[in-house]
This record gives sequence, structure tokens and C-alpha cells, in this order.
Amino acid sequence: MNVLSVDVILQFGLLIGILISAYLTISFRDLLSAALASASMSLLLSLEFYLLHAPDVAIAEAAVGAGVVTAIIVYGIAKTERWEREAP
Repeated sequence: MNVLSVDVILQFGLLIGILISAYLTISFRDLLSAALASASMSLLLSLEFYLLHAPDVAIAEAAVGAGVVTAIIVYGIAKTERWEREAP
């Protein structure tokens, strides 16, 4: 195996992880779990940016996407209800 194929396999694995995290984000009924799945998706996306040789974008995505946005969402969940209600 050469280096290119290992890089492609790693990027494909990250893509699968991003897609699974995105699906879990929209399917969880527990809003805190959905926020944590969104944070994991953002961290995987920042790893993908780093592998694509964009470290400045990776740092911004990790700081804003996984850090600030997740903290704001968790704060909003703490001020409201944690579980999503059933549709009428």
C-alpha cells in the first residue's frame, strides 16, 4: 500500500464518520445527545480540513463549530427542556 491509498482510505473513513454523526444529530430525540453528535461531526470535519491541507480552516471549524456553537446550544438546552416533544 502506498501513501496515497492510505490517505484516501483515511478520508473515506472520516467521510463515513461525518455522515453517521450528521444522521445521529437529526435522529436523536434527546437534544443534549444531538448537540454532542453535532460537535463530533464538527471535529471530524475539522480533521478532514486538516488532511486537505487547510489548517487555518480546521482550527476555525474546531473552535467555532465544536466549541462555541456547542456551548451555546447546551446553554439553550439547559434553559429549556432536554427532550423533544412528540408531534401532535
